[in-house]
Amino acid sequence: MQCVTFTAFGPAELLHRLRARESAAAVSPITHIERVPARAGRATPWPTWTDPTVRDAFIAQGIAAPWEHQAAAATLAWEGTHVVLATGTASGKSLGYQLPALNALATDPKATVLYLSPTKALAADQLRGIVRLGMDGVRPSTYDGDTPREEREWIRQHARFVLTNPDMLHHAMLPGHARWAAFFRRLAYVVVDECHTYRGVFGSHVAHVLRRLRRSATRYGSSPTFVLASATSGDPAGTASRLIGLPVVAVTEDASPRGAVTFALWEPPLLPASTVSLPAQAGSASVPAPASRSAAPHSWPPAPTSPSAASHSSLPAPASPSAASHSSLPAPSFSEALVDVEMPPIRRSALRETADLLADAVAVGTRTLAFVRSRRGAEVVAAMTRRALDEAVPGLGDRVAAYRAGYLREDRRAIEQALLSGELLALASTNALELGVDLVGLDAVLICGYPGTRASLWQQAGRAGRAGGEALAVLIARDDPLDTYLVHHPEAVFGRPVEATVLDPSNPYVLGPQLCCAASEAPLTHADLDLFGGEGAAAAARALTAEGVLRQRPSGWYWTHRGRPEVDLRGTGGTPVAVVESSTGRLLGTVDPGSSHVMLHAGAVYLHQGVSYVVDDLDLDDAVALVHQEEPDWTTHARDVTNLSVVGVRSYVDAGPVGLFFGEVDVTNQVVSYQRRRIGSGEIIDTRPLDLPVRELRTMAVWFTVSPESLVAAGVEPADFPGALHAAEHAGIGLLPLIATCDRWDIGGLSTANHADTEAPTVFVYDGHPGGAGFAERAYGTAAEWLRATREAIASCVCEVGCPSCVQSPKCGNGNNPLNKPDAVKVLDTVLAALPPA
Repeated sequence: MQCVTFTAFGPAELLHRLRARESAAAVSPITHIERVPARAGRATPWPTWTDPTVRDAFIAQGIAAPWEHQAAAATLAWEGTHVVLATGTASGKSLGYQLPALNALATDPKATVLYLSPTKALAADQLRGIVRLGMDGVRPSTYDGDTPREEREWIRQHARFVLTNPDMLHHAMLPGHARWAAFFRRLAYVVVDECHTYRGVFGSHVAHVLRRLRRSATRYGSSPTFVLASATSGDPAGTASRLIGLPVVAVTEDASPRGAVTFALWEPPLLPASTVSLPAQAGSASVPAPASRSAAPHSWPPAPTSPSAASHSSLPAPASPSAASHSSLPAPSFSEALVDVEMPPIRRSALRETADLLADAVAVGTRTLAFVRSRRGAEVVAAMTRRALDEAVPGLGDRVAAYRAGYLREDRRAIEQALLSGELLALASTNALELGVDLVGLDAVLICGYPGTRASLWQQAGRAGRAGGEALAVLIARDDPLDTYLVHHPEAVFGRPVEATVLDPSNPYVLGPQLCCAASEAPLTHADLDLFGGEGAAAAARALTAEGVLRQRPSGWYWTHRGRPEVDLRGTGGTPVAVVESSTGRLLGTVDPGSSHVMLHAGAVYLHQGVSYVVDDLDLDDAVALVHQEEPDWTTHARDVTNLSVVGVRSYVDAGPVGLFFGEVDVTNQVVSYQRRRIGSGEIIDTRPLDLPVRELRTMAVWFTVSPESLVAAGVEPADFPGALHAAEHAGIGLLPLIATCDRWDIGGLSTANHADTEAPTVFVYDGHPGGAGFAERAYGTAAEWLRATREAIASCVCEVGCPSCVQSPKCGNGNNPLNKPDAVKVLDTVLAALPPA
């Protein structure tokens, strides 16, 4: 690496550069600046019960005394009360659980402690902190998928502070509980770190894993105290209680010192309007003008619409002419008359804007972390930043790297070490670094796109700040309904409490498999069923018995198969798909099965550490994708089709011409083609067909119906029903994360002017996980608030016909066609006028 010398500045210099950009712009990209004032810390004496060796170990590390919230949580845990410590990033939550845990190890030579984290990196970071304390007899060890097999037996027999994750607890420790008998018999504390991340289906699975842990501990004679740590969240005590199945007391008042934070909301500028030439009939008055550049020119002519035409968002629409491969459409002849059509302006890419701001940060020596929503986005931001820096100062680009899930272990560790040592000055990362590494000394955080929840937003922003020094955080809005809404409604970011974590342990697609896991570990008794949910668990056990999966005997329910149940906690759908370079056989990384159809289909462009590869073949049976290195001047975007049928209604609201429903649905989805788009311009080169298997999903959905008569009375013509409902669906999916702990990739949608099951114009929004994840149920319970925000986001957007900031979706399998923005507002007005107020 070439050594580049420059003067380092802090966040004030970077903010000055941002101000310079603002003054140079025709319209300020900064829509709001929030200043969070500095806060002095409130220390308290060490609790009287603290063992001197533990106290002296912390003092030797420079911790003279705990903060009030640390001591409060630690004392509750020491007294045997299950407690959750829910305070801000870098507030010292670790000491809150380390103090009682280490005290137990120091005073009882037989006691053990189990620490659970959602990521391996976080466990490794915690291990380093415990080792630095230098306490004798603690014997801490990480136990995860990277632990060599020769070390595992030593850990089972000798380690007293085991740091692992829910996956290893589920797959290894609980099924092999007999080998862990001595550890479980002496278990004093269970630490559940970053518990706010256990949401949706993953959180529901973890809730049952923790109940299985409690069951095993009881079987071996222990009753551990649970200590949970969480980012600030709504109802932390209730969420923690649902997670572990026991009453929990929350400590939420943060007494740690905090430096001042300047938080800017940044909306990328509009690019100048452009003109394209289209065949005369495409530009005629009888055909609606394209809504955005992504819809033209190669997606023309648009498919004909009909009252039954359906559309989709996250998992696209039913097969229809609009879903057909565009490559089959006849190309206009050169003799055909062309007309110039002015395209509406679009916003500069949030990825490009983030890369430019990250380059500015590196140029002034500001240590910065950029959070990017997707793996591909993180790679793109890092590559663009490196390129810009190297053009200005050769070698400076080496101070920037990408970081994301799917990297091999050695690659992750090397990047983490380079960041901690200062060798790297900036990182473009997915939320894989939201947790996991103690990022000391960062000056600024750039957040490319709203991360889905206010809890994650503040968690990411909290990574900036040197030992209480000033920090800068910038949220760069994507061209997306929710992002646009937030940068123009700062009160929704700064004036509201963070969300409550949504999880549903009663989900039958979670409960049934988890009961099978428990039965394979030891026969299920009637008392165990109370632990797993009472009557719901009993009904599930009876159903599993009827299916022959469990066998009931007087002593309980027994697992009938020889092998263990195959249960995937994270809902990724099975074995990760390995990405292998064809010419060398080198393993580049992995992709979860749920994303493989979109990311690794034949012809897809795959990015890895800034290098482009093109997929030659995707073998789903062997879970392998073969790729070759190539730098094409295009990107790929998969397109899919979706069908949905209603299975049953759980709850509904009859509001006259409007009906609001919550229930069970069947969704089928298939990736059918992909587009190649020119890098830079976004021009669609062609659309190529794919032959991938259909995926089926039974899940929960919220939907509303509107009578055709009420729509006509509101001024929506029947021919415009599909576009109006489609636009309302897209915006509704985009705004749902405002009220639920999800992002738009957790949910899907479909709209139709006449659904076969409802016999009315209908908009569906469904959870993208088997059995549901609680998001649709949350939307049903807060429908008026959710749809009112959706209506405001559409109506307040400055565009005329619809854009990514309001009604266009990056996931639409129908190419965002048809969309009718003005009529979407009329649809939502009709629904809101009929529904009871929130």
